[in-house]
Amino acid sequence: MVYTRKDVSTLTAAEKRRFVQAMLELKRRGEYDEFVRTHIQYYVSDGEGGLRTAHMAPSFLPWHRRFLLDLERALRRVDSSVTVPYWDWTRDRTTTSAPWTKDLLGGNGRRSDRQVMTGPFAYASGNWTLTEGVTDAEFLTRDLGRAAAPLALPTRSELEGALADPVYDVSPWNSTVTKGFRNKLEGWGSGRGSAAWRNHNRVHRWVGGAMVGGASVNDPVFWMHHAFIDLCWYRWQRRHGGARYLPARPPGPASDQYERVVARHEKLPPWDVTPDQLEDVSGIYRYA
Repeated sequence: MVYTRKDVSTLTAAEKRRFVQAMLELKRRGEYDEFVRTHIQYYVSDGEGGLRTAHMAPSFLPWHRRFLLDLERALRRVDSSVTVPYWDWTRDRTTTSAPWTKDLLGGNGRRSDRQVMTGPFAYASGNWTLTEGVTDAEFLTRDLGRAAAPLALPTRSELEGALADPVYDVSPWNSTVTKGFRNKLEGWGSGRGSAAWRNHNRVHRWVGGAMVGGASVNDPVFWMHHAFIDLCWYRWQRRHGGARYLPARPPGPASDQYERVVARHEKLPPWDVTPDQLEDVSGIYRYA
């Protein structure tokens, strides 16, 4: 049965409570930290050798679509009414709007060490101790808007710049491409500050703290952010009917990207699924 992912700003008090409770239960069982470990493992950059699947590659979108589905299925095993809401950061743009409320994700980190002190995911609640990460910190951190070097969330027009591109991705299929929907949405640019991080990437930087780097899954907003990124892919697909995931075929031995990117019909590690199989999710979920 097809279920619905909702805008986080429209959730009822009961829906917020059930989402939080399901997340905390996954954490209590130890399942949640497996998701953190998986994301750290597949956080591979252009400069490293081997296959790139989660970032800086065409498979950025299908990889995170499947990752999000795995988390959502785990949540629904706890409570079948729960789905992952999406955070539309082109509309909810302040540090006090959804999802930064005490009854959902809590707010910004305190000034001294950026530790989140409010909401159910605060370290003081006793239910959200970080065990997997690139530092030894046990508490969730945020620096919404980056106090020391202020950064603005992407605007609707900036997102439109990605959605308007009719081609999914282009060679050399990495973080340097300036054409194609995938990297315009993923957001690898050049220069400093806002120019260096667009759309998806800039949101990670705007949230700051735990959301910067491979262990970003430690902040539950990761899922709401990626649900919106997934919705953007869904909207792009509908706008550009017939446009498909690229590359359709793997780059050959003469290419610098040989065996470094996943083509449309190749398996997408760590799953036994291809990007082609993840392009149509209409039989699984819809967006409100």
